[in-house]
This record gives sequence, structure tokens and C-alpha cells, in this order.
Amino acid sequence: MAAGRRALKMEETRAKLIRAARAAFAAKGYAAASMDDLTAAAGLTRGALYHNFGDKKGLLRAVIEELDAEMLAKARAVRDRAATPWLGFMEEGVAYIELALEPEIQRIMLLDGPAVLGDPSQWPGQNACLRTTTETIQALIEARTVRPVDAEAAARLINGAALNAALWVAASDDPRAVLAKAIEAFRCLASGLLQARDDP
Repeated sequence: MAAGRRALKMEETRAKLIRAARAAFAAKGYAAASMDDLTAAAGLTRGALYHNFGDKKGLLRAVIEELDAEMLAKARAVRDRAATPWLGFMEEGVAYIELALEPEIQRIMLLDGPAVLGDPSQWPGQNACLRTTTETIQALIEARTVRPVDAEAAARLINGAALNAALWVAASDDPRAVLAKAIEAFRCLASGLLQARDDP
């Protein structure tokens, strides 16, 4: 019983720190967010932060994992509403790029995250996303919707295009104008996977 309570308390502590960090990183940016301020906002000590996340960078990693999971869920919800598997696949990619307009995602995931944690394509969430995209493309190949290409290669290129489009939108001076161009080009690129009508 005591172990269960301890685990629950630890989970509550982690959740409080992540919530405070999300607010601080979104409002001030990672570099300007003070560990003392965000631990005070969570009603905790620096020791709790070090114990649960190692350091500020570890806390950023946890915040990004949470945001990444939320982005994935939003994009999947768009996919699941589509009329066909192909349209769902396409709309999921577009939805991911559109999320670059959300201020919290823009600042934490797409600007500060890569600057602090390095190449986003190497983050654990991206690897999970790659597996799912590979499976989706394989299913579309088997349904003869998509040309018979290597599913993992196609997934890497499609995911890379969506991620780089989102990074471009987030870093631009006019995100809405860039978004329109990025989505148009993404749709054009992804459509190249479609089986041509005269293919055997």
C-alpha cells in the first residue's frame, strides 16, 4: 500500500513539474525559464526536479514527449474522420504541419526543442511515428492505392517532409503564408506515391 501511494505521489509530482514547465517554456522560452520560478509555480523544490528529471533539459524532454503524444493524437483524430485510408493518410500529414501554428507547439517543440535536444527526427516520438507511417504505407501498397515502393523509405521521406514543413512554418516571419505553401507542396509530393491509373 505504501509503495502504491509513493508511486502515485511521484506521478503527481512529475505531472505538476511538467505542467509548470509547459507554461513557463511556452511563455518565456526554454532559455529564459528559471528553474526556481517553475518549481515554485509547481509548489515544489529544485530537488524534486532533479530527482524526477535529472535537470532542466530532462524536464524539456518530458514536456516534448507529452506534446508529441498530443500532436499525434490530434493528427490521428483527423485521419480517422477521413473518407478513405489514403485521404486519412494525407490529412494526418497536413494536420501535423498545421499544428505548427499553435504557439505552445511552435515555441517548445519546433524552436526550443531542436535547439536544445538536437535533431527531432531522432526523438523517441518520431521513431514511433515512423513505425506507424511505415505500417500505413504498407497497407496502402497492399490495397494497391500506393505504388510498390519500400514502405520504410517512403515513410521516412513523408515524415521528414511533414516535420521539416512544420519546422519551416514555426521559424518563419509569416507562419500562415508559409503554411499554405508548405501544405500545397506536401500534398503534391505525397500524391507521387499514388498508383497511376495505367499501372499494372
